[in-house]
Amino acid sequence: MSGRAKLTLFAALATLLTAWSLNPLVDSQAWLLQAALLLALQSAVGAGTRRVPLARTLTVAAQALVSLLVLAFLYAGKGESHGDGPLAYLVTDFGALFGQGVRDVGEFAIPAPLTDGIKLLLVSGVLLIGLLVDTLAVTLRTAAAAGLPLLALYSVASGLAGGGDASWFSFLLAGCGYLMLLLSEGRDRLAQWGRVFGAAPRRGAADSGLGNGAGGQATAPVKFGRRIGAVTLGLALAVPAVLPSLGGGLLGGNQEAEENGGGTGGTISAVNPLVSLQSNLNAQDNRVILRYRTNSPQQGDQYLRILALDEFNGVKWEASGRALIDVPEELPAPPGLRAPVSGTAVEVTTSISAADYYTQRYLPMPYPATSVAVGGKWRFEPVGRTLVGDQLGRDRFQNVQGAEYTVRSLLLKPTAQQLQKAPEPDPAIREEYTKLPDNLPPVVAERARQVTQGAKDDYTRAVKLQDYFAVNGGFRYNTRTASGTGPQAVARFLDDKEGFCVHFAFSMAAMSRSLGIPARVAVGFTPGEKQSDGSVNVSMRDAHAWPELYFEGVGWTRFEPTPRSGINIPDYSRAQTPATQPSAPAPLPSQSSAAPSTAPSATPECPPALKKLGECDTAAPAQKAGDGGGPSVTTVLGWAALAVAVLGLPLLPMLWRTRLRSRRLATGEALTAWRELGDTAWDAGVVPDGALSPRRAASRIVDLGRLEPEPAAAVHRVAGAVERALYAPPGAEVSYPELADDVLLARTGLLESADRLPRLRALLLPRSAARISWALAARRSAITSAVSTRLTAARLRLPLRGRR
Repeated sequence: MSGRAKLTLFAALATLLTAWSLNPLVDSQAWLLQAALLLALQSAVGAGTRRVPLARTLTVAAQALVSLLVLAFLYAGKGESHGDGPLAYLVTDFGALFGQGVRDVGEFAIPAPLTDGIKLLLVSGVLLIGLLVDTLAVTLRTAAAAGLPLLALYSVASGLAGGGDASWFSFLLAGCGYLMLLLSEGRDRLAQWGRVFGAAPRRGAADSGLGNGAGGQATAPVKFGRRIGAVTLGLALAVPAVLPSLGGGLLGGNQEAEENGGGTGGTISAVNPLVSLQSNLNAQDNRVILRYRTNSPQQGDQYLRILALDEFNGVKWEASGRALIDVPEELPAPPGLRAPVSGTAVEVTTSISAADYYTQRYLPMPYPATSVAVGGKWRFEPVGRTLVGDQLGRDRFQNVQGAEYTVRSLLLKPTAQQLQKAPEPDPAIREEYTKLPDNLPPVVAERARQVTQGAKDDYTRAVKLQDYFAVNGGFRYNTRTASGTGPQAVARFLDDKEGFCVHFAFSMAAMSRSLGIPARVAVGFTPGEKQSDGSVNVSMRDAHAWPELYFEGVGWTRFEPTPRSGINIPDYSRAQTPATQPSAPAPLPSQSSAAPSTAPSATPECPPALKKLGECDTAAPAQKAGDGGGPSVTTVLGWAALAVAVLGLPLLPMLWRTRLRSRRLATGEALTAWRELGDTAWDAGVVPDGALSPRRAASRIVDLGRLEPEPAAAVHRVAGAVERALYAPPGAEVSYPELADDVLLARTGLLESADRLPRLRALLLPRSAARISWALAARRSAITSAVSTRLTAARLRLPLRGRR
């Protein structure tokens, strides 16, 4: 293997080892294998173009072009579809997915789920760093400067990951990769100088003094470089451990969080509770984040509510912006609660303590709370009955971290009969909490009417919807799903029948609103697990979302559509009167092909709060109505044109040479034909030598090209025509009718005498294609010179104009 080939290999290896530091940012390492394969392909393209050889700029451009094409084919179609044909597939969708990944990075907590957008960012980022390293270390032969992009990659990864136990290992891999790159480049430079002078090598060692001698013993330069690398890495790893002041640097973990009892370090930080809901449900350590004691007689109903999402605006469910007030000593009465339900309510007291590593701005409380005793700076939102941390300073807010507080709340005990006989809700409540976006697919309302067929009141409809999701609808609970929660995704979820609590809560709330029942979604925690000492532990996996439906006289009432073990279905949501209507119908046939056709074609972007859950819609775009189940003619033609373009891309050099050859030979001029013969010999491996006369150059082509007598005679005839064109008297005939045939005969002989691989290279990657870069460089130089001349002339004229 040549020195440059080794340098290419070590440049790719250094990039890959440094890319290992990105692993803590996501919850899966599946992207790394794909990045390694694409990085190897990019390096191979660079190695091949440098052997042609091409200009440095063309080498980098070829690597970038191939990388972009491969990325487009791998990831196109996974984003949002905004059109038909290959252009939308490869450009629009690809760009949308890239933008989606940028937004995901800003929204997800670390470790983030490996969405397609984040995977695209990781792979493309590694390829970009790999291209910079390859360009600096191999193309420009400055391996030391290649450490800058490697350092940038490691610094970003380590800074985002916040250090940790594995950071020293990531640093070790990155450092080893960079040192191996430097060592490879140093050995290559030493090899170009030849023999190393100095002490005589050991007996049997290689004469050059480079690399390994006999018996595998490294000679002095290599051993000295390895010692320097080992000492450097050792110091880099040991110094932060010895000096306490450096413990919080790139290699340091989060010591404070570990001492606070997290066990794994770090904090659970979320301004909006939807940020970490899915990651909490999938957490491996399942840390306890809240502990409480309560005198409630029904601890199984002691949900700790954070906030309510009451606005479905066509893009997402979110909490509507409302004014905040100071926290009153006694909270106002819950909306809609009246006698006789209020008369049977029991006031309970709950004392709650939050873990030091739980940094949430919303205060978890039982609903409905009547008073809260908590230290710190908090604000009260009356409609959602939520306490929100106030601003403490620039970019600092009050949060629940380490807080101890006491909440007094009401334990409501409505009966099924009271809910069934509830009067009509207040018109303002109904108007605000039954709003649905215009782009909600009609299948949602249709399915809601079919499920609740025969129900005579809102309560019975609500119970039927709950049972449809939790009991008899065939739905499955899966925290790993990513079916999405936007308007289109609600219809898809009804067909896929797989999701976790957010999907069930959002879907039941949307279907309830379509039936005229005021509904919203609450986010918080299930009651947790009672301990032997009477306290209750609430862990990360107790994070939950549920729908709240409004009934006049009771207020906002919890329902449980999620088919999850450990979920307590409220007693009032179990029908206690004989059912006079038939049971809920069986699941309907899939309507995924018809539902999207009735909605607007423009699909809203996945909202930031839901991106943090890893739920962004990644399903394939729905088929448009009227397509007949097959691709359109324009799509087929577009794909065909794209296939021709992609397959024809490697043939462009050959097509260019064929076109240039036909144009040259069509002129019938001896000098033009001689230029074509020289390029043909160059393609076959005979490098042109402009210092030779035509006769000497012809003999050289014959000898190096190993031509047979007939092609050799054709070469000499063309050379003779060139001599006549250069030295014949004016008016003499210098050409002959068989000139073009002789050039083609010589070309055939050169190709037949070459081996298989050189012959294929002469056809597909002709060396004479370097004339393109030369022509571009000459044109650029001419343009630069012309612009410089005009600017100089303009500066010379300025003083003359100033004197007037």
